[in-house]
Amino acid sequence: MSPYLPILRVFSPALAIACLLAACDNLAKGTKLKPLQESEYFADGNSSRLPPPHSIARGHLQIDSLLYSGRDPDGKLATQFPWPIDETVLARGKQRYEIVCASCHGPDGYGQGIIVRRGFPQPPSYHDEAMRKAPVGHFFDVITNGYGAMYPYASILEVNDRWAIIAYIRALQRSQQASKADVPPTVLADLEKEAE
Repeated sequence: MSPYLPILRVFSPALAIACLLAACDNLAKGTKLKPLQESEYFADGNSSRLPPPHSIARGHLQIDSLLYSGRDPDGKLATQFPWPIDETVLARGKQRYEIVCASCHGPDGYGQGIIVRRGFPQPPSYHDEAMRKAPVGHFFDVITNGYGAMYPYASILEVNDRWAIIAYIRALQRSQQASKADVPPTVLADLEKEAE
């Protein structure tokens, strides 16, 4: 057994408190730099530092031009989605559409939302010929950057949600232009039995 052990047991609480106080004092007087404060640590005298050249902030690496700009590699508005559309994507698009878009565009896409009924300018119907023929990149561009009285929604809607909303808009358009040939034969047979 060490001859210093009894001494350490007696002084350890006092030693711990002394170390803690010394550390706190150092933090209070330490080298914390506030934004835009003058600093003697850097040659230019500024505490705020520029990011290294060619650095990209976390979450802002946008390699896929189709996904992030709604345009093909040649710069034209995209005519295809960046990924396959399934029920999950449509469900998310419907949810986001009802929260963000339906107040102006209406739940069915005819442009008769509650805001329009209160005097706001009516947006075009998604069921007009021009809107049905518009490429998906057009919708992405309008949602991202705004158009006319519509505000840009890039800061409100994540990029994947924008694409999901566009998929839901396409489903709305298709639902209003469906023909008997679009109905699967088994479903059509069930519908005909119900009609009898």
